[in-house]
Amino acid sequence: MGLAAWTAIAAAQQHAHLAALSPDTTSFEFLDPATAREVVAIAAQIVPSDDGPGATEAGVVYFIDRALKTFASDAAASFREGIADLGVRRKKMFPGSKSFAALTREQQTELLKSMEKTPFFDWMRTATILAWLGPPEYGGNRNQVGWKYIGFDDAGFFEPPFGYYDKESK
Repeated sequence: MGLAAWTAIAAAQQHAHLAALSPDTTSFEFLDPATAREVVAIAAQIVPSDDGPGATEAGVVYFIDRALKTFASDAAASFREGIADLGVRRKKMFPGSKSFAALTREQQTELLKSMEKTPFFDWMRTATILAWLGPPEYGGNRNQVGWKYIGFDDAGFFEPPFGYYDKESK
């Protein structure tokens, strides 16, 4: 990877880090409010809040917003095409519906299943999981909800015994 690429990645990480520390989590840099609601609904289908914190609690929409503005800006055009495709499919499958976010959970699932093999859904799934489990300084995983859910300990160091297999070594 070239120096220019590393510089761009470092700049994007710094931007996301500063944005994550910012108390303003109501404005977006890339998404408009209507698209943000669609992203929230899609992400909530990918990592639901059924038995614990999901994509909504992790602030996935803010990670995706920052990603599309910074390090994933090359995906912005295909993201917009995917959102447009989502709208077209929604209108065909559920005439009279206002938005993906306004559909019932079952209807959302049915619609997303029709898009499961598209690059848009693949990108959304990847971005949602990265935001849910990634370092909070990247803009997602608010209050480390994803890490807490899976039991990840973000300690900078660990003291022995490191795991169950080390307990017997004394």
